[in-house]
Amino acid sequence: MQKLNILIVEDGRSQREMLRDFLISEGHRVAEAENGEKAIKTVAGHHFDLILLDYKMPGMDGMEVLKAVKRINHEIDVVIITAYGTIETAVEAIKVGAMDYITKPVELEELLLLVERVAERRGLIRENELLKQELGKKGVTVDKIVYKNAKMVELINLASRVAASRASVLIQGESGTGKELIARLIHQLSPRVNKSIIVVNCGALQENLLESELFGHEKGAYTGASSRRIGRFEEADGGTLFLDEIGELPPTVQVKLLRFLQEREIQRLGSNANIPVDVRIISATNRDLESRVREEAFREDLFYRLKVVTMSMPPLRERKEDLPALIDHFMEKFTMENKKNIKGITAEARDLLLKYDYPGNVRELVNILERAVVIARDEYITVGDLPFSGDAPRTDRKPKSSGSLRESIEDLEQQLISEAMAKTGDNQTRAAEILGMSERMLRYKLKKYELKN
Repeated sequence: MQKLNILIVEDGRSQREMLRDFLISEGHRVAEAENGEKAIKTVAGHHFDLILLDYKMPGMDGMEVLKAVKRINHEIDVVIITAYGTIETAVEAIKVGAMDYITKPVELEELLLLVERVAERRGLIRENELLKQELGKKGVTVDKIVYKNAKMVELINLASRVAASRASVLIQGESGTGKELIARLIHQLSPRVNKSIIVVNCGALQENLLESELFGHEKGAYTGASSRRIGRFEEADGGTLFLDEIGELPPTVQVKLLRFLQEREIQRLGSNANIPVDVRIISATNRDLESRVREEAFREDLFYRLKVVTMSMPPLRERKEDLPALIDHFMEKFTMENKKNIKGITAEARDLLLKYDYPGNVRELVNILERAVVIARDEYITVGDLPFSGDAPRTDRKPKSSGSLRESIEDLEQQLISEAMAKTGDNQTRAAEILGMSERMLRYKLKKYELKN
């Protein structure tokens, strides 16, 4: 595990020293501050990867320190440690920029798992920065993909590793998460970059039209085929063919796609001639293809041919730390495109955008911001420019407990873990992915709450 520079901000001497000694024993470099004022001075003069920040302190409280730290260096990971307040306090800290929270008395095993998660994320970020530098030297940019989220960092790194191969890639994720952007990035990073990437939406065409669209046809192949037509496979020769909504592929076209993946050649409609084509297949779906296979609506042999490498796009509600940068990026983009004099967004409107859960994902955020820029009358986007009011719909779960912060958090954690385990049939690997935690952390939580495992 990568060793971190950690600052402990805690007014209780015994608690501070206990955390310090434990983290040093794990090989980390640790500094201390007994109050908020000293913490801010320390952060201003040194580099830290992680701050363990007590919420309730004399003088400046944890929220004030958190805001000040983020102004100094937004990249520092901050974990709030508290035995006070309610679940809303913890949520507010996350909204301001805290990575996570942990409650007193601190369980050292849980703290270690959290620190390991930070170390893993830091390693991915550094790897990603090196990747961007290398790509920059080659004239390749990933600027169209705005991200800080650890899952997205890992996804971009995976894209760079698979790009040089000819392996088929299946990109899974909800509608609007940016699957096509990842497909284009893989193509851009591949040796095929000087050839075309051709995009076909498999759900947008009827069966007979889709077959002709993909494989082409000879003159007279069917009524209305007045001339030969070159299909998308031949257009993409030497490049990449991106098949969006692959789960909608009709059975007859599934057979022909499987044959291509096995033989690397196609036949136009109305012809028996085999045409060799060099095409890399990237497909995407917002459906559960494994369920489609069990229902015999999708060929199992084709499914495994398509998923040599599988990539899963996280929904926007699971990458909330990306929201501020995404909002700024698209605000600037649409302001320039529409030649508007928009200087920014009010705090109330931004707060509303940060709270919303975006069932339509990034695509919905883009539509909301474009509309806001277009209809705005003033220099700042206001709540009135958004398509929802202060009661923006959310999908947050509510904790059953109305007691202490610890009770509220534990109720909420148990609900989320139970839901994930039920959804995946007690598959810990898949449940951990859904929950955004490591399998080790999930096993710890299952044991802690005595949940089925």
